[in-house]
Amino acid sequence: MRRARNMRPNIVSEAGLPTRMNQWWESIPFLTSAVVVVCGVIYLVCLLVGYDSFAEVCFLPSAVVSRFQVYRIYTSIIFHGSLLHVLFNMMALVPLGSELERIMGSVRLLYVIILLATSNAIFHVLIALVVAHNPVLTYDYLMNECAIGFSGVLFSMIVIETSLSGVQSRSVFGLFNVPAKWYAFFLLVVFQLLMQNVSLLGHLCGILSGFAYTYGLFNFLIPGTTFYSSIESSSWLSTCVRRPKFIVCTGGNPSGYIPTHTNQNSTSGGLLSGNIWRNLSSLMPQREVSTQSTEDSRFPGRGRTLGSSQDQAPSHLHSDSNLQERLLEDSSPNNPLVSSTPSNTHQLPEGRRSAVNVATTTAVPQHQGAVVSEEGIKKLVSMGFDRTQVEVALAAADGNINVAVEILMSQQS
Repeated sequence: MRRARNMRPNIVSEAGLPTRMNQWWESIPFLTSAVVVVCGVIYLVCLLVGYDSFAEVCFLPSAVVSRFQVYRIYTSIIFHGSLLHVLFNMMALVPLGSELERIMGSVRLLYVIILLATSNAIFHVLIALVVAHNPVLTYDYLMNECAIGFSGVLFSMIVIETSLSGVQSRSVFGLFNVPAKWYAFFLLVVFQLLMQNVSLLGHLCGILSGFAYTYGLFNFLIPGTTFYSSIESSSWLSTCVRRPKFIVCTGGNPSGYIPTHTNQNSTSGGLLSGNIWRNLSSLMPQREVSTQSTEDSRFPGRGRTLGSSQDQAPSHLHSDSNLQERLLEDSSPNNPLVSSTPSNTHQLPEGRRSAVNVATTTAVPQHQGAVVSEEGIKKLVSMGFDRTQVEVALAAADGNINVAVEILMSQQS
């Protein structure tokens, strides 16, 4: 037993962190992880080669208007000025992008990001032109402001995600709660006060684009689901589609957008809708948390839908975690491994009961086709773990010894 106690800290330190990091990375959908990789690689390349001529790639309204350098709209969102800048933006992107990608699908979210980046730039240029050329008070600074970073799109995604969540209030960094419709504006003020060299207009335009999207003003620019399906079925994208993290846009609303206020019987775009003035009566649309299956058609994608009672099954990772806990509970002395009664499995989904039955009726457990080797069992038993719990943990971990160690350690802690 002393030998096992000496070995466990080393096992956890060597296998625990890499395994958890790998599980965390695998849980991030395809497009979100791709954006993180692209922005991170671009920053590292700029850092290694000493590139700091951001004036050539940033969003500069004067250059876009006078020289028609439209490429700046898209280069500006993937370049970042500092390590903290790219880290902060990517850490904010992971939860936001993952949630929206599971709702929309990977291709659909890519289109929405391009749309938001374009609309942000249009709002940015229009406001800068009005401020610079109005007859009352001219101010040329905004025309020459050089803005880079993904944060403008992030503010748009914050508005969209807040609208879809249906919550009435949100917490600002855990310090205080604010009404949900004012959440993005509070973040705008906080960032402006706490950070230097922050583009107020760039973030504000992101908020405006997010509201325009949730109110349906961009509906006439967004194609139907057949457009995304045709892209997903193309040969040049087949490699990406086959990846486990890729989320396909399946089915859904034929109008091809994620509405907050919608009239299913109307075929007109948001700008022509008869409800547009009612939609504009408040700064933020109020959504009821529906318990009907209509949410599934409004928010297509293989992931879960916010506010829907359909598709309430937990994620694959959480399901495996719950299964592991139940398996180990079933192996306690008061609940022998060989006895499998309906009371032990009635709370599990039908697809998971078979895994419990296999683990509780065989001498060498099997889980999802993976046979636990006797060598692995002996190795873990030699570390001081109970053989019965070792067999069950290995079955739940698909024979992966490192994951089984983490399960056993978490049970003993």
